[in-house]
Amino acid sequence: MAEIKDPENTIILTLKDGEVVIQLLPDVAPKHVERMKQLARDKAYDGVAFHRVIDGFMAQTGDVENANMDSPNYNPRRAGTGGSQYPDLPAEFSKVPHARGSLGAARSQNPNSANSQFFINFGDNNFLNGQYTVYGQVISGMEFVDKITRGEPPANPDRMITVRVAADVA
Repeated sequence: MAEIKDPENTIILTLKDGEVVIQLLPDVAPKHVERMKQLARDKAYDGVAFHRVIDGFMAQTGDVENANMDSPNYNPRRAGTGGSQYPDLPAEFSKVPHARGSLGAARSQNPNSANSQFFINFGDNNFLNGQYTVYGQVISGMEFVDKITRGEPPANPDRMITVRVAADVA
């Protein structure tokens, strides 16, 4: 695992194959960073499926309304259509590129509709630059992201086992 320099702005995402460490970018997208930390601390991401995983493009997850098997609202057929109990976020576009391992905010056609869903880029997806908010970067464990089961949605989707703020991990 990579050295964690800023535990308050680092996410540890546990997948079936291992831990992924994500350095959040509070100076670039403070509202998105705060939302991810809030949902991690709520344990809202635990058990949520990767509902859209496109080889060579990205792995998308974070639909806490519809893709958490433990949620009373669980609906695998609607995974990817929901958010969280919190309001949508305004776009925080920047010059940070959608490079391999970057964390981007998923949204609808409305640029100000990001909520809880996010994606991790498998490769450099520069066509997304300036259109989707980047708010983190995988600093270790990308090999585990690369193993996420593909599909839209995958027949047996991989899930985030736990998502924690590093500062909260004993």
